[in-house]
Amino acid sequence: MITLTDIELRRGTKVLLQDAELVVHPGQHIGIIGANGSGKSSLFKLLMGKISADAGELFIPKDWRVAHMAQELANSESTVADFVLDGDPQIRKIERAIEKALADENHDRLALEYEKLDNANGFDAHYRAEQLLHGLGFDQSELDRPVNSFSGGWRIRLNLAQALMSPSDLMLLDEPTNHLDLDATLWLEQWLKNYTGTLLIISHDRDFIDNVVDRIVHVEHCKTNTYKGNYSTFERVRGERLALQQASFEKQQKRRKEVEEFITRFKAKASKAKQAQSRVKELARMEDIAPAHIDSPFYFSFAQGKKAHSALANISQGNLGYDGQTILANVNFDLHPGTRIGLLGPNGAGKSTLIASLTGDLDLLNGERVYGDNVKIGYFAQHQLEVLDLQASAFLHLQRISPKSTDQELRNFLGGFDFHGDKALEPIKSFSGGEKARVALALIVWQKPNLLLLDEPTNHLDLEMRHALTLALQSYEGALVVISHDRHLLRNTVDEFYLVADGAVKEFDGDLKDYQQWLKNFNRVPTVSGQKAVDIAAPVIEEIAASVEVLSSADKKLLRQQSADARKNLAPLTKKSSQLEKAIEKLQAQLKEIEDSLADSDLYSDMNKQLLKQQLGLQVEIKKSIADTEEQWFDIQQQVEQFSHEV
Repeated sequence: MITLTDIELRRGTKVLLQDAELVVHPGQHIGIIGANGSGKSSLFKLLMGKISADAGELFIPKDWRVAHMAQELANSESTVADFVLDGDPQIRKIERAIEKALADENHDRLALEYEKLDNANGFDAHYRAEQLLHGLGFDQSELDRPVNSFSGGWRIRLNLAQALMSPSDLMLLDEPTNHLDLDATLWLEQWLKNYTGTLLIISHDRDFIDNVVDRIVHVEHCKTNTYKGNYSTFERVRGERLALQQASFEKQQKRRKEVEEFITRFKAKASKAKQAQSRVKELARMEDIAPAHIDSPFYFSFAQGKKAHSALANISQGNLGYDGQTILANVNFDLHPGTRIGLLGPNGAGKSTLIASLTGDLDLLNGERVYGDNVKIGYFAQHQLEVLDLQASAFLHLQRISPKSTDQELRNFLGGFDFHGDKALEPIKSFSGGEKARVALALIVWQKPNLLLLDEPTNHLDLEMRHALTLALQSYEGALVVISHDRHLLRNTVDEFYLVADGAVKEFDGDLKDYQQWLKNFNRVPTVSGQKAVDIAAPVIEEIAASVEVLSSADKKLLRQQSADARKNLAPLTKKSSQLEKAIEKLQAQLKEIEDSLADSDLYSDMNKQLLKQQLGLQVEIKKSIADTEEQWFDIQQQVEQFSHEV
């Protein structure tokens, strides 16, 4: 058991923790959350023995093995496989002893070392290391490459793999998903669920925390407050507690009203009914937890950009790739005002290539790319942080792109990103990764884009900033394309998904749960155990069976009457639903004809400009008709579902 008693931690003159208390029991999985700079990483350093407490007592059992994910970039000429195997020093020590015994032809010593290797589960160590690397996105052909030949993000993944390889009783992971794509995040989630040791995670990925931890430690006001349950439970409990504070009531109601407006606006916007139903449930939950975020330091929204009446961007029969090598072939992709797309697909399949091709940063190998007359693109990618001027302040960055704006206008705007007072005027060279990401996002929001392309926008952002970004994107009226491993952000901001895989881009008929199943079917997410589905289902079936009550004959008669009434109400709804489905099929057939014609390169010649304009206009009208009809169908389906429960 780990105990922290009256702990005080300082960073210079700043107090991070004061009289902090914490008890961690063996086997617990705990999520450490709190604003950037609140002391989470310093708490980890304390647990690792890298720093000492300024006051108080820390106890960790002496025999506990501690594994942690290094934050500095891996720097080694070793191969990837060897670097990960170095995470288990005991096995490495035994392997060296075996090599020496072989060289000395000391058979007695060799037998002893082989026995040690067996006891340390060393015979399958290389296989386990490869499985870790495959799960984190490394290809078999890359395992013999030197560590230093990889980019920074991939070397951070290697740090994670090495930590997972290390035998441990306590594992400390600081932002393990920051440089992972969605596939690797899902794999890591499954791995950690099955980790039997004590786990402490700092993460700003709410879905990831929800699925991995059973306790939350919230670092706030120099204290460590513990909550039972996952992050969603923490939000609800904290929201209820804050709701009791009368001084916060008006602000709570304002935020609740904003979320209600988002729900009304977006509940039936999804182009797939299944996604629409998922959206309603998720947004209803967001309404309930809104009070938990009333004290967020972030408040910003996207102002309405230039109006566009046709496609903002269109790629037709495009071959996309680099240096003459095609990554995506025959791509047809168009974006209209109000289009909200999430891109799914394995790492390296071409999601970022598609976005770079949409921005114009990457030339098409073949095909046509057309922009609308009033298009204004806002593009966020990780390299956005690298091109910021480190000597300039957040204020100066804004002033350079908007020299006619008043100082007060710029300061007010930056306040919404929690850059107040002198912080707005400081050179950003000393800013954390999260603060730099907020500067980059602020620059995009300020320029009022009507086409927003976001490639992993939540990396480095804390939970409150992610929440604020989610709300801002919900009210955004332009076209949106997002790549993100943050499932909460995706569920709450996009209406449809496209799958980028096997060299193609196509609509994905399903939601994020369906995508997770797609990954499993294609062996992207290996199962952790060999437990059969029937074994897992059995307790659920037993639970359902145990809940069934014995009904009297009178009860049964009443139920039959209620079912008959429900069937009468259900019949016209079912008929109307069928009519709407046929109408949608007809509209979709018309849309396919239009899009087939748009794929004809001759249509983009100068002599066919008027015809192109007509076809694009028809495309917009038909898509709107489909959306309106699907909204009607969705309303009918809700009524059908209600009466179906009564039948």
